[in-house]
Amino acid sequence: MRRSKLVVTIAFALVAGGLALDVFAQRTPDPKRGVPYGPRDDVRAFAAEVAAETGLDRRSVERWLAAARFQPQIVTLMSKPIVEPPKWFEYAPPFLSADRIAGGVAWWRANEDALERAEARWGVPPEIVVAIVGIETSYGRLTGSFRVIDALATLAFDYPRRATFFRGELKEFLLLSGEQGFTPLVPKGSFAGAMGVPQFMPGSFRRYAVDFDGDARIDLWGSAADVVGSVANYLARHDWQPGGRTIVPAAIADEHRDAVLRRLDGGTSERRPLEAWAGDGVGPAALVEPVDEPVGLLMLEESPSDASYWIAYPNFYVITRYNRSRLYASAVINLAEAIRAAR
Repeated sequence: MRRSKLVVTIAFALVAGGLALDVFAQRTPDPKRGVPYGPRDDVRAFAAEVAAETGLDRRSVERWLAAARFQPQIVTLMSKPIVEPPKWFEYAPPFLSADRIAGGVAWWRANEDALERAEARWGVPPEIVVAIVGIETSYGRLTGSFRVIDALATLAFDYPRRATFFRGELKEFLLLSGEQGFTPLVPKGSFAGAMGVPQFMPGSFRRYAVDFDGDARIDLWGSAADVVGSVANYLARHDWQPGGRTIVPAAIADEHRDAVLRRLDGGTSERRPLEAWAGDGVGPAALVEPVDEPVGLLMLEESPSDASYWIAYPNFYVITRYNRSRLYASAVINLAEAIRAAR
């Protein structure tokens, strides 16, 4: 974001926002802009709470929240029922397409220096970082079209099921804007409030994003180096093991197969030491170095009638900290391998 644009936007917010609480209460909202939050008692109470807890100026918080708009389509998207979770063969193809792989090769080449520095510092392979960026936003092409403050306010005040979580993220976002020197009325992101090329929620942005290009600011929209460093730091802070495996093919003894597969819950098992798995006839299909940490069993549906089975190592579970889905983590790993092979 250009500094001049930020200054103009802040000035407008300060002038117009001071009248917002009174004016919004007296006029009919423009449905194209969404319903304003300024007049609501629960929003005013939240502003007071945030100001008291964080030291942010209460009037500024009130102005920002008065400028936020309810977005009904966000509630619709969040509430959309999933009749049945997808299977691997349904989920994976868009993320493993030729275009996605080629885009990953190009993004790796364009950011090779930052990726090498990140691997040296945090031990995260370049292909893993590239694959996460590719799956999250198709290498920065699809970062979201909702104003972050609108998304977070909508979910904080009009989505009761997860209101507590999103109120926390809204508070983190307001703190983040002060720390990073931008107006909270400008950034855009996903309908859930995730931001930038790596789609960090505000709390993750504040905890794990890093300035990796040395310009004394963190820009997850425009600085590929900051994106690389932030994704690698996120994984490292969640206990990524440098040089560790993610998944390897599993072998299951026929006499134990039915009992073992009953242990799978939604495609993954509990985590147990390899020795315990061996007692149930499960182990890596090829000879690999032993690990001390517990591992899990992962199932991926290759077709409606066939599945593959994998030993999931600790680094697999680190990827699920980015998105708590076996399918997501498996897509990252498969895309990473495809990009490295294509490169």
